[in-house]
Amino acid sequence: MDNSAASAWIASTNTPATYRRAAFAALMIAHCAGMVDLVALPVWVATLIGGLHLDPQHAGALPTLFLAGVVASSAVCSPLLLRLSARIPARAFVTAGFALAAIAFYAAGASDSYAAMAVLHLLAGLAVGCSLSITHGTIGRSANPHRLFAFAGLALGAFSIAFLGATPHAVAAYGARAFFTIVAAVMAVAALSSALAFPLVASRGAVQTSTRARPPLAAPVWCAIAGVICMALTQAMLASFVARIGVERGFGLTAVTSVLIALGLVNLLPAPLAVLTQRRLNARAVVLVGPLAQAALALTITLGSGFTPYAAATAVFPAVMIFCHTYAFGLLARLDASGRAAAATPAMVMAGAAAGPLLGGVLVKHFGYGSLGCAALVVGALACGCFARLPRSIDTTGHAS
Repeated sequence: MDNSAASAWIASTNTPATYRRAAFAALMIAHCAGMVDLVALPVWVATLIGGLHLDPQHAGALPTLFLAGVVASSAVCSPLLLRLSARIPARAFVTAGFALAAIAFYAAGASDSYAAMAVLHLLAGLAVGCSLSITHGTIGRSANPHRLFAFAGLALGAFSIAFLGATPHAVAAYGARAFFTIVAAVMAVAALSSALAFPLVASRGAVQTSTRARPPLAAPVWCAIAGVICMALTQAMLASFVARIGVERGFGLTAVTSVLIALGLVNLLPAPLAVLTQRRLNARAVVLVGPLAQAALALTITLGSGFTPYAAATAVFPAVMIFCHTYAFGLLARLDASGRAAAATPAMVMAGAAAGPLLGGVLVKHFGYGSLGCAALVVGALACGCFARLPRSIDTTGHAS
């Protein structure tokens, strides 16, 4: 993580960056494409189970491979990118990564072999991990990381409305391949916008300067990273099966799709709320309460009775992660002035998210859907323990440059 390629762009200079409108839009689109799992997991796993007739464990393994690829690319493969970054700009890496992911997802939809689909999911994850690391590193390099990341969350919420409103019906009408075609199109749009407008942050000399040795990350930074990983694990574990929970309880595809659309609408709220409350709420308190709220909603989704509690908890569930992660991102940007922690956002988020679909599939296969809520409670307690290690003395009430 310390030697990540994305760190090179953020640590290249101590002067925060301000991005033009076109560059801002390219960052928003790249964030939406790179974080597509947060939006797509309910439809992704439901399509694999209902459309391709995979069991929960095998269905959960495919998104897990994608997310594992993101983690590996962000945390392990990045030193290779660092050696090339003196000659090739960030824009080229981001564009190439999304373009390769688009090809891999389209090919996965056309494949009839589970083994081929597994390889293609992993390849797509490796490609997206490169692009997303540089995107988040560039956001972390901005004048106000909390605010820009909140706008990225708002963009993701708007994207989720369109995606969750259209994709289930497209899959029902045209089959499982429609899902992969739509995701491939999202990646292609991100590649095009990145090629045209992704911000150019560092010059060759700046990148070479950034390769000098830096001190290791402080213990509070690692605690914050561990807390984010736990929250991402809970998010992915529940999101992977929330649609199937509704269908198997007999609520019907139309009702479940309506809940997913409501989820997208609710996801528009946490990002602007994070901006409005940046100077009013204590960030440490926000990240401490977040995992407990996640666990309570997870228990309601998996163990509650009736459509209303299920629908309400499902619609709100991802918003907790978006709101808390915005505060966590701002905290990391202040705790680690070098920007390395902010650049490693994909690694920390996807490390938790990668295990979620597979772990959830194993739990559902052997213990039923109720076990997901119990697991969320345990993971939430671990997240709270991690965030409790954050110091009280840092400026956690707001930051702006």
